[in-house]
Amino acid sequence: MRTLPIEPITAEAFAPYGTLLVGPASGPRQDRAAAIENGRPDVPLNLALIRSEPFTGSMPLRRLERHPHSAQSFLPLAVGAYLVVVAPDAGGRPDEAGLLAFRVPGDTGIVYRSGAWHAHMTTLSAPGTFAMLVHEDGSAEDCVVAPIDPVVPEV
Repeated sequence: MRTLPIEPITAEAFAPYGTLLVGPASGPRQDRAAAIENGRPDVPLNLALIRSEPFTGSMPLRRLERHPHSAQSFLPLAVGAYLVVVAPDAGGRPDEAGLLAFRVPGDTGIVYRSGAWHAHMTTLSAPGTFAMLVHEDGSAEDCVVAPIDPVVPEV
């Protein structure tokens, strides 16, 4: 079974896949903190609450997903550290040789750019709750899933 080291996330390392959301450096508000892409203007924004279970290491990752027409944001509400796994695109499939795993602090949100391959949201130590934003209408165009060879992030 392949293993994947988990690195602390940085804005630079995550930049090809999206944007990190951290508290404003100064002032009470930071407008336009990230681009929220929507390639289908007639598709509504969905605000969902997501309960995430911790990654145990006993269940390898076997698939990645992407949202080809919309950015997807995850905003931690009650979350400790969580796991983000991403991969570059290789002609409409994830490039498994480029898989990366990041440890994200619970006070940092993320915005996946549209088309970014990523694993489902999972926490690292205890269940957690995220607010999730994505433009979707329930069609097959909302989310594309691709199988990958099993890989276990090194928790």
